[in-house]
Amino acid sequence: MKDKFKQKQKHRIRVKKRIRKKVNGTADKPRLVVFRANNNISTQLVDDVNHKTLCTVSSVAGKYESLKKSSTGKMDISQQIGLDIAEQAKKFNVTQVVFDRNGFKYHGRVKAVAEGARKGGLEF
Repeated sequence: MKDKFKQKQKHRIRVKKRIRKKVNGTADKPRLVVFRANNNISTQLVDDVNHKTLCTVSSVAGKYESLKKSSTGKMDISQQIGLDIAEQAKKFNVTQVVFDRNGFKYHGRVKAVAEGARKGGLEF
């Protein structure tokens, strides 16, 4: 069982490196990075030129507890994370981003974050 997990993790890291060769964020168009764990999801806006993280939003924060109790809890939280990162980006006058799925499939919670960010006003 552990071997299968390690194999999946190595594959994700390999895909992540391939994506990162092509995707770079600037001050005008930062990189929107999504990390998905089993229970939580987090996003960051990263400026790769200046090596700075502009802002971050994570479901570890307590304000998402009410959404966890619904039947589609993780999906609702993911969409809300997208809306919140878009709101944070507006504070930095950012309207366009480059989406970095971090080696995860563009499906499920990762897709929900992207759709939430688009609803919030970000363009990618």
